Amino acid sequence: MTSARRAGRLAWAAVALAALLATGARAEQTAIRFTLDRAIEGPAALFLLPLDRGYYKAEDLNVAVDPAASSLEAIKRVASGSHEMGFADLNLLIKYRDANPEAPVKAVFMVYNRPAYAVIARKSRRIATPKDLEGKKLGAPADDLAYAQWPIFAKVNGIDPAKVTVENIGPPLREPMLAAGQVDAITGIAFSSFINLDDKGVPLDDIVVMLMADYGVDLYGNAIIVNTRFADAHPQAVRGFLRAFLKGLKQTVASPAAAVSVVLKQNDALKKDLELKRLQMVIHDDIVTPEVRANGYGGIDRGRFARAIDQLALAYKFTAAKPKLDDIFDDAFLPPAADRKIREN
Repeated sequence: MTSARRAGRLAWAAVALAALLATGARAEQTAIRFTLDRAIEGPAALFLLPLDRGYYKAEDLNVAVDPAASSLEAIKRVASGSHEMGFADLNLLIKYRDANPEAPVKAVFMVYNRPAYAVIARKSRRIATPKDLEGKKLGAPADDLAYAQWPIFAKVNGIDPAKVTVENIGPPLREPMLAAGQVDAITGIAFSSFINLDDKGVPLDDIVVMLMADYGVDLYGNAIIVNTRFADAHPQAVRGFLRAFLKGLKQTVASPAAAVSVVLKQNDALKKDLELKRLQMVIHDDIVTPEVRANGYGGIDRGRFARAIDQLALAYKFTAAKPKLDDIFDDAFLPPAADRKIREN
């Protein structure tokens, strides 16, 4: 065989081997269907940016991100196995697992260190503090996540619930009724209700946002959740997802404007300025908190969790013993603590 033919065969073999390895790499990708807890809005950048920049793919993951109607829908999706992972309210997850103790779903990364639950009011209605809600009309959807914490908020702020008129209103009517003066205040998610009121032209200096976390409510917010059967079968996939997410999280915090552009690719009907404000509120109020600056992203403090459970018991009757942290949260998949630290400029 001539040296030219031998070189040709070796080159062909190298190409074939490369193709085989590439095919094998593609075959080894783990599919993860990820559910959000709401429609795609500014905060979805946290999950869409790693997808857009190929960070999940670099971890040999094939990730699809789906919107949802609510945290409860997201939890049910993950528990049923229709979605391997998702994003949902931790306190709703605690209640869900209390009612369904065998449900294969746990939290694995705490994203919203503080919840976005809020009471939003109008200064023109002579409301500036929680106590000012007495004698006023509060608009609140019955299944609203923030309204679920109303008994806690009232208790820790010395509000007499009997002196507050609560009107059950549908979620789509919440901000319009406050804007029209049909109610004096509403319960809601701060980054949603505030931005919606802003969009409706309500003067910003007339909007009072009382974040429950600023007024004695010690609960956590939204976390990444996983189907535990999937996690047991694919632990490296879960770890890889969280590594990719953490990388995207840090970049989103560093440059929200660039991150929100990824969201607009998914829905060009969104208004960039409003979605950027929504994302910036989430980062400032819920993600980069003093606790996170001290301890890093993703974890849960055991002492605070215990206090949160005691507060939840003010508004929810547990069917069995109060849950412990390990019943709800599995930190085994978190990236190393050093990687989760915030490095200030």
